[in-house]
Amino acid sequence: MFPPGLSMLWESADPLGVLKERFGLASFDEAAGWLTSVLGQAWALDVQACERILISGDNAIAWIRTNRGTLVAKWSRDQDQFVKFAATADLQHALHRQGVPVAPPMASLNGQYRVIIDSLSITVQPHIQGGLLDTTEHYAVRGAGVCLARLHNALATQGDSRLTALGRLTGRSLDLRHRIETWLHHDDPGMVPAASARLRDRLTALPPIDSEPQLVHNDYRASNILTSGSEILAVLDFDEVAVDYCVSDLANTFVVLGTRFTKWQPTPERVRDIFLQGYESVRPLTALERRWLHVLVLLRGIQAIPPGDDPAGWANAV
Repeated sequence: MFPPGLSMLWESADPLGVLKERFGLASFDEAAGWLTSVLGQAWALDVQACERILISGDNAIAWIRTNRGTLVAKWSRDQDQFVKFAATADLQHALHRQGVPVAPPMASLNGQYRVIIDSLSITVQPHIQGGLLDTTEHYAVRGAGVCLARLHNALATQGDSRLTALGRLTGRSLDLRHRIETWLHHDDPGMVPAASARLRDRLTALPPIDSEPQLVHNDYRASNILTSGSEILAVLDFDEVAVDYCVSDLANTFVVLGTRFTKWQPTPERVRDIFLQGYESVRPLTALERRWLHVLVLLRGIQAIPPGDDPAGWANAV
């Protein structure tokens, strides 16, 4: 899936320069040596080889062969997120115990699933061999819909205050009407005025939603869904977990389901329908949730339109 050695996930930058600037490591070998020391110290792992390191923003991911199999180590320098990262590691452990397909973090020697060493927050997870969700494989798409509904049901039972407080801390309004009206008034770039007008009209006729906000994944798309055939092997990357409505998470997924790192394209209507069939086989929407879904999909679709050239046809998709 990714080349061996050192590379960037999506940024156009020299990975060696970024490795030095962001993590203070001058080379791939130096990074592998540092990682070997850290994992031996905190997890008692014997690292036999580091195959690749991928840098994404303030985060890095390494694939390593150890005495306990192939593992994935992730670390971050974003100290403002350290409390959340620790909470999401605990969350993934809890979801694993509930039977949700995730890559469960490995407990360190002190029992923590996320450890702070050298001013970096580090976690270790098993490497799960699989491919990214292919939205042309309709059975897998339906399975991904089933999986998201089960994930939503499981997340509804989680009450970690470090995460449930996110609804207050992120500045995201939990009043959907206010959120959309604010965006239309202050942030709409006006690239598709007809679509924005439809959004205003549909919003005016909607009563308040008849569900409660809860924890949601907030980044459920192809690059975070590992599959084997039609089976969902694991949902990855809980770094964007937030408090919101399930239908808002579903709307975001409708729009970005097929996106992969630097490859972004709208989700075809047929794929959305199949995904929703799977989702509603586990968690049926109320009539009002369905109306809000249409509005939120339109909002998210407008927001996804890139400035300048639009070769993937995002503007046409709304």
